[in-house]
Amino acid sequence: MTQYDVIVVGAGHAGCEAAAAAARRGARVALVTLRHDDPGTLSCNPAVGGIGKGHLVTEIEALGGIMGRVTDAARLQSRLLNRSKGPAVHGPRAQVDRKLYRSAMGSALAEYPTLVIVPAAVQGLRHGQGRVVGVDTSVGPLHAPSVVLTTGTFLGGMMHIGHHRQAGGRVGAEASDLSSNLRALGLPVSRLKTGTPARLDGRSIDWAALEWQYGDADDPRFSRPVAAHQQRPSLPCAITRTNTETHRIIRDHLGESALYGGHIDSVGPRYCPSIEDKVVRFGDRDGHQVFLEPEGYDDITVYPNGLSTSLPLAIQEKFIATIKGLEHVRILRAGYAIEYDHVDPRALTLGLGAKDIPGLFLAGQINGTTGYEEAAAQGLVAGANAAAAALGLQELQIDRAQAYIGVMIDDLVTHGVAEPYRMFTSRAEYRLRLRADNADQRLTPLGVALGLVGSEHAETFKAEHVQREDARALLDGLSASPHQLAAHGLAVRQDGQVRSLFEWLRFPAVTHEAARRVWPELQSVQDALLEQLAVDANYAAYISRQEAEVAALRRDDSLSLPSDLDFSGVAGLSHEMVERLARARPGTIGAAGRVPGITPAALVALLPYAKRKAA
Repeated sequence: MTQYDVIVVGAGHAGCEAAAAAARRGARVALVTLRHDDPGTLSCNPAVGGIGKGHLVTEIEALGGIMGRVTDAARLQSRLLNRSKGPAVHGPRAQVDRKLYRSAMGSALAEYPTLVIVPAAVQGLRHGQGRVVGVDTSVGPLHAPSVVLTTGTFLGGMMHIGHHRQAGGRVGAEASDLSSNLRALGLPVSRLKTGTPARLDGRSIDWAALEWQYGDADDPRFSRPVAAHQQRPSLPCAITRTNTETHRIIRDHLGESALYGGHIDSVGPRYCPSIEDKVVRFGDRDGHQVFLEPEGYDDITVYPNGLSTSLPLAIQEKFIATIKGLEHVRILRAGYAIEYDHVDPRALTLGLGAKDIPGLFLAGQINGTTGYEEAAAQGLVAGANAAAAALGLQELQIDRAQAYIGVMIDDLVTHGVAEPYRMFTSRAEYRLRLRADNADQRLTPLGVALGLVGSEHAETFKAEHVQREDARALLDGLSASPHQLAAHGLAVRQDGQVRSLFEWLRFPAVTHEAARRVWPELQSVQDALLEQLAVDANYAAYISRQEAEVAALRRDDSLSLPSDLDFSGVAGLSHEMVERLARARPGTIGAAGRVPGITPAALVALLPYAKRKAA
C-alpha cells in the first residue's frame, strides 16, 4: 500500500504520539522509520516526567495519548517530585526499563488497526499544486495529503567526541538529509545542539559507597485509570558528586572538548548543560550532583545523569574515575555532543502546521524543543491536526489557559527559540490551575469531542466526573458551628460558623479523618477525591485573583516601565527572564511581551512596577 491519509516521519516520542493520535481520529497512518523496532527507543536518559515535564505527560494521557501508560508499564521506580510544595508544582517522574518501554510502545501502537510501520529512509518530500502530497523513500514513494516530520536529532545530525566527528542521529543510526529539502520549500532552518553522558558498567560501580534514592511508597502513576501492570520490584537510583579534582581535569582539557575546542557553534539547552559548561559557568561550585540511573532489570548499563560531555574518551575515563563510587568504573560507551538542524517554529501555526506549506506538520526537536515529554505533546497535537486536515475534521487547538501543551506551543510559534526549549511550571501564568492532578478535568472533554479519547477512557472519565460533582455538591451543602467543631476538638475560626466544608478544607490542619468525624456523610467519598477537592478549595481564591491579574495585564499593555528598573530585583522573575529583559531593556509592558522568550508570568511580575510609575 502506498496511499495513506497521514504519513509520520520518525518514530521517536513525537512520531509515536503523532501516529497514534492520527489513527485515533480514523486516519490511515504510515509511521516511517529506519527500523521496525525503533518506536519507543529512549535516545537519552531512561526516565520520563519531572516538574513541568510530568504535567505534559498527564495532559497527553488526558487527551488519550500513550506515553503515560507506556511509562507506567515500563517503570523501575516512580516518584512525585516537590511533595513538600504546593500541588500546582508536584511533578510525577518515573525511571523506566529501556527494553520494557520499547516493548510497551510497540504493543500500544499495534492496537491501532489503521496504523502501519514502514521501515525505510525518507529521501524527500513530495509536493504538488502548492502543497505536500507525500514522501519519497528508499522503498518507493508514499502518498498522503498530510505529512508530519518528527526528525529529532537526525535532521543533519553530527555527533562529536573530542575532535572526532561522525554523521548520525544517535549512535548506530544514520542522519537525515531533509534539511536542504526544507530550505528549498522556504522554511527557516538553523542549528542547535544537545548531548549525552557516557554509559557505565553497573558491575564496576562501588554502590556501597553511595547514597541511595528510592521510589515513593505509593508508586504514583501517569495513566488514568490505573492500568493493571505486572508487579515488579522497584529499583533505586544512587547519588554521587563531582569534586574539585574532577573539575581540574575538565578545565585542563577544555580545548579538547568539541564544544570548547571550536568544533561546535550552535547553542545547547541552558537547563541541561554539559559537565564542561557547568565547570566553566559555575566555577565557584566545588561539586555537582550526579544521579546514577539503572537502564533496566536485566541491563548492566547505568546512565550517569549530570555528566553530559563531548570530551575525548580518554579524558572522560580520567575525570569520571575521580568521582566517589566510580573510581574503577568501566565505560561502555563514550558520551558525545550532537548538532542537528531545526526549523524556526514561528513558521508554524498554533496547530503545528507550516503556515505556507499546506499538508506539512512538524513536531518535536525539529521545532527547537528538548526532551521526550515536550516532543510527545507536540506529536499528539500535530498528529491530531494532520488527520483533521486530511479527513476534514475539527482542528485541535489548546490555549495557554487550558494546558502546559498550550503554553509550550504558544511560546514556540510566538517567540521562536534562541536555545532548545524546555518546559517549566514558571512559563505558565495559569499554573495554579494547570496541575498534574486535574489534567483530565481540563482536557478529556476536549479529547472526547475530537475523537482522541477512546470509549472506555471516556466512560471512566464520565463516571468519575459524576462522582466529583456529587461530592462537591455534598461539600458545599455541609456546614458546622464552632460548638460542633469544638465537640470534636477542632477550633478553626472564631468569628462564627464554617459556612461550608469546601471552605473548611482550606485550613491545613484539617485531615480527612477529622472531616469524617464532624460530617459522617463523607464516608461515601473516597480519600483521593476528597484530597482533590481540598486542593481545589485551597487554590480557588488564588486562581480567581490570578485570572483577574492576567485580564488586567491585557488592558495595560501600554504602561511604561521605569528606565532604570533592575530586573534582577523583581520578585517572580527567573534568571532566564532577567537575562532576556536586561538585554532588551523594554520601555513598556507591551514591548516586554514582544521580547522573544518572555512569558506572560514574567509580565505579571513586571506589572506592579509599571503601575507605580503611572501613578
